[in-house]
Amino acid sequence: MNTFDELRLHPATLDALARMDITTPTPIQAAALEPLLAGRDVIGQARTGSGKTLAFGIPLIERVDPRRRAVQALVLTPTRELAVQVAGVLDGLTAKRRLEVAMLFGGRASGPQRRALERGAQVVVGTPGRVLDFIRQGVLRMDGLRVLVLDEADEMLDRGFAPDVTRILEAAPRERQTALFSATVPSWVRGTSQRFLKDPLHVSVDPRPEDSATVPHVAFDVPAGGKMRALCELLDQRGEGSILVFGRTKHGVRKLARQLTESGYPVAALQGNLSQPQRDKVMHRFRTGQVKILVATNVAARGIDIDDISHVINYELPETGALLTHRVGRTGRMGREGQAITLLSPTDGLKWHDIEKGVGRRIPRAPWPGAKAALEATPESVVANVPQRPPPRPRVVFSGRRRRR
Repeated sequence: MNTFDELRLHPATLDALARMDITTPTPIQAAALEPLLAGRDVIGQARTGSGKTLAFGIPLIERVDPRRRAVQALVLTPTRELAVQVAGVLDGLTAKRRLEVAMLFGGRASGPQRRALERGAQVVVGTPGRVLDFIRQGVLRMDGLRVLVLDEADEMLDRGFAPDVTRILEAAPRERQTALFSATVPSWVRGTSQRFLKDPLHVSVDPRPEDSATVPHVAFDVPAGGKMRALCELLDQRGEGSILVFGRTKHGVRKLARQLTESGYPVAALQGNLSQPQRDKVMHRFRTGQVKILVATNVAARGIDIDDISHVINYELPETGALLTHRVGRTGRMGREGQAITLLSPTDGLKWHDIEKGVGRRIPRAPWPGAKAALEATPESVVANVPQRPPPRPRVVFSGRRRRR
């Protein structure tokens, strides 16, 4: 498929895509649109920034009947920020279709969200907690649901969200179309999905998204207690683009942001304890370039969809290789240039080994060379210049009894 015209979409949808200046389908869109438009359940995998939202958004809008004032499509996301971004894309597609998109998530008053449902919103984008609350209250009726999408499906089916997501899926009509989209689709996600999808088509345009991404990623060993100094050196060398620094916990992100602010860096922090107005303010300042450095946790950063993030710096390690892939995918979006740097302390060795196993490959690693050299390093140069460790000597193991002489 070379153009959207080949799909015989509604003229209003084609007009909306033209107004967005979108003319050529991305690989995930070319692969997923036809089966979704045909009503198939789909599991779609493609790296972050590849156009997954339109891949499920276009078929979703095409299936909604503007004459019926009832919820017909539901998109679940792990974060409020991602819900806002998905709803924004769907709003763009529905501008001339007399369709209403409602956003349901915590951190804001429930009254306006309730009234949007009462007015007959046909499309809902929300986070599991608030969506489930409205289902239990009888405000969100699911009997007319035609399409259900899990965005960032690996996160949605993980332990934290899984109970609420499962209850929502069980409340939905059995005769519905279901789609799962994510940058990473581990085998356990495929296994879990068998309960809720009917003969799903697996569409994977990036079987190993960390290989296909245009993001050079290098890990550097820093001395004990030297991460903060290395991070400050990197920030001193920053260029025009924005920088995303990853911590692991809410407390750690708050502390790191405070330290950087006290050192004079233009920093904002994004973590789960912020109210929705506070989160909106942080994201507005980061998007508009009022602050160029954002420190965030894994979950909080799931909704960050900004094209000009030039560098991702992993100050603290994530729990899994899949989370590392999602982090790195925040830069180099839609084919743009980007760079990822991971800082490793002497105590990070075992955890880094497990993460590399989860990613499925070795990430080039070198001693900390200073910020300027680190920013100029490429995976190829690191591999070429760092001496390879000799293979370990074979260990001789004796079994059985030794004969006495």
